[in-house]
Amino acid sequence: MNELKILAVDTATEACSAALQVGDTLFSRWEEAPRDHTRKILPMVQAVLDDAGITLGELDAIAFGRGPGSFTGVRIGISVAQGLAFGVGVPLIGISTLAAMAQGAYRLDGAKQVLTAIDARMNEVYFGRYELIDGRMQRVGDEVVSDPAALVDARGKLAGWVTCVGTGFETYSETLSGLADELAVSQVRFPAAIDMLPLARAAWLAGEAVPVEQATPVYLRDKVTWKKLPGRE
Repeated sequence: MNELKILAVDTATEACSAALQVGDTLFSRWEEAPRDHTRKILPMVQAVLDDAGITLGELDAIAFGRGPGSFTGVRIGISVAQGLAFGVGVPLIGISTLAAMAQGAYRLDGAKQVLTAIDARMNEVYFGRYELIDGRMQRVGDEVVSDPAALVDARGKLAGWVTCVGTGFETYSETLSGLADELAVSQVRFPAAIDMLPLARAAWLAGEAVPVEQATPVYLRDKVTWKKLPGRE
C-alpha cells in the first residue's frame, strides 16, 4: 500500500503555515506573519514538498484551514488550496481552525480537554470546546461566535482543569475565566498546519475529502460572502 500523502495549509489567523504528511513522517513550516500570508504561503508549501522530496502531483489530498478566523485570511487559505488542488486533480479537506488549535494543545501540552477562543473583534470570540478521543480532538457542541459574557452565561462552568488556547483568552481573560474551575493556559495562540494533519488523515480515511468545487469556508458570522473559483459552480 502506498504511503498516504496529505498537504495542509493555513492562513486563517495572524499565523501562516504549511505542513506535509508522508506516511508517518511530518514536515512543516510556521510563522506569525500578519498581512503577509499571500507572499509566504506558497514558498512554505514548496519548502515542505522539497523536504519530503515529492511533488504536488504525488499528493492524495490537500487540507486547508476552513475557519473561523480572519475573513481575508480564510479566503486566502481556501483560494490557495483550491488553486493547488485544481492544478493536480486532488480533493480537498476543510479543517476547523479551532480544532487544529485544540490538537496543538494536545501535541504540545498533552491537553485532553480544551477550550478554544479566537478574538473575533467587535467584542466577540470564535469559540469551541474539544475533547481528546482516540488521539484526536473532537468537538463537543457547536462552534460559535459570541460575546464572551453571553458565552459564559450560556455554557456554564466546567469542573476541574481545562486547557485554554487562542487569542480570545488573552483579550477577554477575566470574563472567559468563568468557563472553568481551573484554566491551564496553553502555549498555543494560533492554529498550525501540522496540527491539521491528524484530523485530515482521519477525514480522508472516513471518505470526507471533497472535490475542489465543493470546498467551503466557515466564517460563523452570517454577513459575509464567498466566491468560488471563476467559472465553477
